[in-house]
Amino acid sequence: MTGRPTSKKKPFPTRSQVVIIGGGVIGCSVAYHLTKLGWRDVVLLERTQLTAGTTWHAAGLIVSGFTDETEIHMAKYTRDLYEGLSQETGQETGFKAVGYLQIAANRERLDGLRRRADYCRKYDVPTEEISAAEVKEMWPLFNTDDIVAGFYTPNDGRVNPVDTTMALAKGARMRGARIFQDTKVTGIKQVAGRVTGVVTDQGEIEADYVVNCTGMWARELGKMAGVNVPLHAAEHYYLITEPIDGLGRDMPIVEDPDLFAYYRDEMDGLMLGLFEPVAKPWGMDGIPETFSFGEIQPDWERMTPHLERAIKRIPIVQGIGVKKFFCGPESFTPDMGPLMGEAPELRNFYVAAGFNSLGILFGGGAGQIIAQWIVDGYPSVDVSGIDIARMAPFENNPRYLHDRTVELLGWQYTSWPNLQPETARNARRSAMHDRLAALGAYFGSSVGWEYPDWFAPEGVEPKVEFSWGRQNWFEFAAAEHKAAREDVILMDLTHMGKYLVQGRDAEEVLNRICAANVAVPVGRIVYTQWLNERGTIEADMTVTRLAEDCYLLVLVDSIQTHIENWLARHIPSDAHVFVTDVSSGYNIINIHGPKSRQLMSGLTSADMSNQAFPYLTMQEIDMGYALVKALRVTYVGELGWELYVPTEFTLHVFDMLMEAGTEVALKPAGFQVLNTLRIEKAYRDYGYDVDNTDTPLEAGLGFAVDFDKPGGFIGRDALLRQKEEGVLQHRLVQFLLEDPDPLLYGSEPIYRDGEWVGELRSGGYGYTLGGAVGLGMVRNEAGVTGEYVRSGAYEIEVSSVRYPARASLRPMYDPKGERVRS
Repeated sequence: MTGRPTSKKKPFPTRSQVVIIGGGVIGCSVAYHLTKLGWRDVVLLERTQLTAGTTWHAAGLIVSGFTDETEIHMAKYTRDLYEGLSQETGQETGFKAVGYLQIAANRERLDGLRRRADYCRKYDVPTEEISAAEVKEMWPLFNTDDIVAGFYTPNDGRVNPVDTTMALAKGARMRGARIFQDTKVTGIKQVAGRVTGVVTDQGEIEADYVVNCTGMWARELGKMAGVNVPLHAAEHYYLITEPIDGLGRDMPIVEDPDLFAYYRDEMDGLMLGLFEPVAKPWGMDGIPETFSFGEIQPDWERMTPHLERAIKRIPIVQGIGVKKFFCGPESFTPDMGPLMGEAPELRNFYVAAGFNSLGILFGGGAGQIIAQWIVDGYPSVDVSGIDIARMAPFENNPRYLHDRTVELLGWQYTSWPNLQPETARNARRSAMHDRLAALGAYFGSSVGWEYPDWFAPEGVEPKVEFSWGRQNWFEFAAAEHKAAREDVILMDLTHMGKYLVQGRDAEEVLNRICAANVAVPVGRIVYTQWLNERGTIEADMTVTRLAEDCYLLVLVDSIQTHIENWLARHIPSDAHVFVTDVSSGYNIINIHGPKSRQLMSGLTSADMSNQAFPYLTMQEIDMGYALVKALRVTYVGELGWELYVPTEFTLHVFDMLMEAGTEVALKPAGFQVLNTLRIEKAYRDYGYDVDNTDTPLEAGLGFAVDFDKPGGFIGRDALLRQKEEGVLQHRLVQFLLEDPDPLLYGSEPIYRDGEWVGELRSGGYGYTLGGAVGLGMVRNEAGVTGEYVRSGAYEIEVSSVRYPARASLRPMYDPKGERVRS
């Protein structure tokens, strides 16, 4: 398996428009797609031979079963590309549409796979539910006694990874790309925060763009450039048997999530692959430079229990010889999302790595997205789950990556609502953590932060029993939800990102970046979005004016790196503006509910009345010995305050609140309830309901845009054109199921008058409204007007059953916003 070197040595370049580093399937795909978009001056450098890293030993599975729009796009595009690539290049890919079969061996798995199938069918991925008997017909040697159903996608299949990569490389060469093997990159050149080229053992190349496609070496290459690429290698196994009588060829690929295994025929034998739930990290001291077409000595003792479990699906294997037990490394990221896009630390340095053993499956689509991103300067798809800028710097720490990697392989087959990582936890905590744990908190994790997700009653262990139905905490959350609507709750939101923007030019600079007008009096809170030149949303936050020359920005933690980068690139070099991350300096305690004023009034000398402390204002108030920034704002649709407490005073203030709270039935509440409360009020959540492909008008956030403010704002012209055209082809709509029993989690298809018009982006249970609620994008080429929304009969598909639903452009809970302003 070698890269077929050219017969005549090519002169080594000293200049190229773009240099791609890494000759696996991703690097070759990026080169192929850049040349397809018309870029001819493309150089690809490979340290040894094409495919020599992890591409060569991939299983070659090509499947499309995803419930994320970007992932299903990448998978579907890849499948279609590989099917036709040989006709274009003359190089076979080995693509065979043998079909793809997922097994449900219990009712809970059946529910999850039905939901996935519902979503896939709407994106032209035909997925059919079949019986255990039909599974047996496809795989006669399977033990099907425990199988409830199967889900069959006939168009999916498999490829030869090496041949596919060679086809992409050939296609790139045919359009002018130059590929150099046996070329080691030893350095990345940069000037003033912009990449300018690469240093290799063959010489230096000046370049306008550099793309890191080095797979499990991407972290090390990133360090050369001062770029964080958090991924870690792990052992990954598959077993190939000797020939098996009765096992056919070109049989459907099978995945059995409950056995953490996949199966496909390999010649006349069986390939059995494993994604064991407890994996073994590899390469902790770095990946050896000499590792080329390499294998790892398999650990039979560790893997035998996993093999024995997987073989139960096809018992005949117990008596068949082993032809090969292969162990090779694959790299994984802390949240199991790819790492793609322009590095926030270095302009024009792009990354396409960390595909979590799905590099072949996503390869075509990933190359297309990155190439388009480079050529256009912006991504063409929702990048919430793939943009490398979502990662925090600490996530590149070696120990963090090592510890998290242990559970990541098993995540490929673990798909439950509210699933939380179990490893690399309990290091990033608010000052209240132990107090909240003593109150029964079950903690989730977000960018390393521990946050209360829900609270168990006294005497009940805070532990999740996973399912797609009502999980064991459902009634606990109902009590928290009720307290928010009727009494008062306390929430820990410390994990939110917090920045001070200071300086005499702070107002002018922020007013250019914000779509809303932040030239407001001191003490005012402004809800705003940040837009790009296309008018779509880059960020969503509150901006509070603390002083004439000082603003406080509060935003979701997952976009902090992106925000820092956006500010750095949009603050003029001669502006008197300074940005400080104060996220660790303040703990956030949210006090919300009808009795919040009563509670707060007893703990401060400040006047908390509506007249003295109106909605969307901030005051610094005394609470015991502490000075606290109190922001009268809400994300739950009730009267209340966000309290920004200096970290050292947090427990002092927390204890005061809890003690006084006994008089007003104060109840601690977690993020499950934050989600259900905000969806009832139709508040948007950036990264879920709204992303970088939406404009504020489409997202129902036009009220937060000031078209007339002096100086305008980034994206104004594009957004104004959309407004003047008067046609919005998709809009965010709130839905409420009429049947109180089904649950919504997001991704459920939306039907209007029997026709599919979109899918939910988020979902939860509306305890106050009496049924599951969700926010979803409704699409219509002729325009989604108020009349269009009101005149249709809607249904939401949940586990292949359609349920009638109400639809509204206005919040169904407190549509006039009277409760938050009272």
